[in-house]
Amino acid sequence: MARRLVVQPQSDLDIQAAAVWYEDQRSGLGVRFLDELDLLFQRIDSNPRQFPRMEGEVRRALLRHFPYGVYFIEAVDAIPVLAVLHLHREPDMWKSRS
Repeated sequence: MARRLVVQPQSDLDIQAAAVWYEDQRSGLGVRFLDELDLLFQRIDSNPRQFPRMEGEVRRALLRHFPYGVYFIEAVDAIPVLAVLHLHREPDMWKSRS
């Protein structure tokens, strides 16, 4: 059975809040954020070890055009996404979720 990327409920809230904020800034920007995030999720899913460890088993992948990081763990049966956070606002919040 292949592992799969699993977005935790709190991470989903992070994503929705960011997408709404970007969409409020400029029409279509929230969709661009979600599209870029989806591509990053695909990269994480296909090869999670390409991203550096931050602390312990937690790894971080960065979006290219938005100041956000995806914090995740490479577990045996899944790749849980712990947080999707802005890199300049409480970037250590993921520690309380691991």
